[in-house]
Amino acid sequence: MNILALDTSMGACSAAVLRDDDAGHALIARDAEMARGHAEALMPMVAEAMAEAKLRFDELDLIAATQGPGSFTGVRIAIAAALGLALVTRARLYGTDSLTVMARTALATGMNPKGPFAVAADARRSMLYFGLYDETGQRLDGPLLVAPDGVVDLLPDALSVAVGSGAALLADAAARRGRFLDAKLPELQPSAAALAEIARSSDESLPTLRPLYLRPPDAKPQTPLMATRR
Repeated sequence: MNILALDTSMGACSAAVLRDDDAGHALIARDAEMARGHAEALMPMVAEAMAEAKLRFDELDLIAATQGPGSFTGVRIAIAAALGLALVTRARLYGTDSLTVMARTALATGMNPKGPFAVAADARRSMLYFGLYDETGQRLDGPLLVAPDGVVDLLPDALSVAVGSGAALLADAAARRGRFLDAKLPELQPSAAALAEIARSSDESLPTLRPLYLRPPDAKPQTPLMATRR
């Protein structure tokens, strides 16, 4: 199966091609951390990865994208690209949440939790995007938008590790309750390479991809009164 995976949901942009055929198994990825500019960076990454994999777009079987949570605009960039490419290539679609991809990315770094672990991404305004996973990266709970103090009550007794940009906030909240959490991988981002492996191991495909938003966008349309005062 030939898979193209895309992620632009948070603070990085990545594309990966997984080529799995009679010639063998190859995973080619391009990624870069960035606060903005995902729309301009994504398709050149896709072109480079496809060229290195020696694949034509019409040879793709599946196109995968992260569906959120994350940046309101960023989530839509990968989804729009995946939908457009699927329309042209007739490849099937796959999507999953960004935190599940982060969990698998964390495990790919060599992290070896002895039990469940948490993925916590800083969602700003003193909130976290939170997911709970077993030691293999299978989701147990989430994704949720929660305050650090509130999520401590959701943590299993056996959990001692949290990863992601919000892990330290979660560890601080746990410490206020007299509980220790080891905060790791503060720079962790979703990875298209991990998404490609998740898609490969799944038998599922989706008729379409929809953004997963856990909070309303920061930008709001002007009211008539606001427009009049300008």
